[in-house]
Amino acid sequence: MSTLTVKQTPSPVEHVDRCVRELADAREKLAKLSLAQRRELMQDCLDRTVQLAREWVDAACEAKGIAPGSTLRAEEVTAGPASTVRHLRLLINNYEALEREGHIPLPAPPQQKPDGTLTVQVTPVKGIFDTIAFAGFKATAHLGPQVKRADLDRLGSELVKPSGAQTVLVLGAGNVSSIPATDTISKVFQETSVVLLKMNPVNEYLGPIFQRLFKRLIDEGFVRIIYGGAEVGAAAVEHPQVDEVHITGSIHSHDMITWGPPGEERERRKREHDPVLKKRITSELGNVSPWIVVPGPYTEKELRFQAESLATSIVNNASFNCVATKMIVTHKAWPQREQFLKMVEEVMSRVPRRKAYYPGARDRFERFSGQQAPPESDETLPWTLVRNADPEAMPQLFCEESFVCVCAEIALEAPDERAFLNAAVDFANDRLWGTLSAALTVHPSFRKDPHGAECFDAALENLRYGAVGVNHWPALVYAMMSPPWGGYPSGTLEDAQSGIGSVHNTFMLEHVQKTVLEGPLVIWPKPIWFPTHKNPEPVAWKMLALCHQPSAWKLPGLMFSAMGG
Repeated sequence: MSTLTVKQTPSPVEHVDRCVRELADAREKLAKLSLAQRRELMQDCLDRTVQLAREWVDAACEAKGIAPGSTLRAEEVTAGPASTVRHLRLLINNYEALEREGHIPLPAPPQQKPDGTLTVQVTPVKGIFDTIAFAGFKATAHLGPQVKRADLDRLGSELVKPSGAQTVLVLGAGNVSSIPATDTISKVFQETSVVLLKMNPVNEYLGPIFQRLFKRLIDEGFVRIIYGGAEVGAAAVEHPQVDEVHITGSIHSHDMITWGPPGEERERRKREHDPVLKKRITSELGNVSPWIVVPGPYTEKELRFQAESLATSIVNNASFNCVATKMIVTHKAWPQREQFLKMVEEVMSRVPRRKAYYPGARDRFERFSGQQAPPESDETLPWTLVRNADPEAMPQLFCEESFVCVCAEIALEAPDERAFLNAAVDFANDRLWGTLSAALTVHPSFRKDPHGAECFDAALENLRYGAVGVNHWPALVYAMMSPPWGGYPSGTLEDAQSGIGSVHNTFMLEHVQKTVLEGPLVIWPKPIWFPTHKNPEPVAWKMLALCHQPSAWKLPGLMFSAMGG
């Protein structure tokens, strides 16, 4: 067995107990650290992430069956150390602002919507060349009615002198390697919590790398890392000195922790609001992610770009993403519908099949595709688009996250484009499970028309999703790190949907309803997350280096590499 992906020994219960007690002893010390001391710890984590980045990527690629030299390696750079470096850089910059000004300044003044609520720009941010790295993109957080302009002048001020610290159990994700790292960083430096990180058995091979990444935090007693399956997780969840639990995973895991096993006892507990878990739990739990395509006068270039963007959202990470598109929503009478779907399938056909590394993938593939999986000797699964999906015949496509390489398409009837968009929003809100993310492809001409603009604004307002991407995959909201990342704030313990709470959110915004990411129909150079990019890995490493030490001198090399796609 390779030394990169060695299996870890499950942590004994007594070791879990010792870790929790050590963390509890360090809470007061964490709360008393100055901003400068915490910033110095973040800088150490940042530098170590860069030092460990190649080993981190090599390990993830080996585990996921990505060959040396493959263009797919760029996925593991961007979704692993690069995202983590960006998160730390943003936090360090904001801590510096806290030291200077006593609060975190926003990139631009807040804007007021017609209903009186506020929106704030969260990307691009200042100081790290976002206007170049994310040229043409803008992400805006929509805030709830509780938030007033004066509140935005105090962002992050509670970090100056924290009132205390808690012990948080982080149940790490097994699919995207930056999630356990950034969740830990969020809890320590944004919520002033000591962290017990339980690695997911799927990617526990990253644990030794994270041990070195978080060495200073571990030495100080602020972080501990444990391994194992459900028994170890249960021991940690139930430990009396663990104050809070954060999970990235499935709704089934969330409900098992919160309500106990399925059955009459769980239903009774839900009716009486009597959860097994008496602690606060936050979560990110996936989605049947829709991509709504509004008819318009698309050129072939525009249509092809959007088709590749949508296909990317299906095939990235072998489709083991909570934000992978699972339902394409089209207008039945759209003249370009067939052409567009063929383009999506054509892109998928050019992407080699991926190792189905996540447990249970073969069974889920057969259940959600209606097809037999390849022989077990074949570790891959075929990209599958189920056209004209029938909610009656295959309800699982609509009410469960498949977490496998199957996407469905449904065509809605409507008299015109505006009626279609209204119907598609209602369909996504009411017929599809989850509230994490949704995407819209909308031609500029639709928004230039006054009636179309009004319809579009209403669609953005009405979509009950935590992240909405306009013309682009909402996974970029995750990668940008400055926006809040989590489900729409309608989740409850009884019906958590895509989860409760959010992570990242480096501006420390409260009462966020959703983040809207907007970009043009076509961007150039070709995005490095597109699977047809010819040489994305060098671009990914240059983006990591830019976030590590922002410098205008690094921009020409970044742009030169980006143009080679």
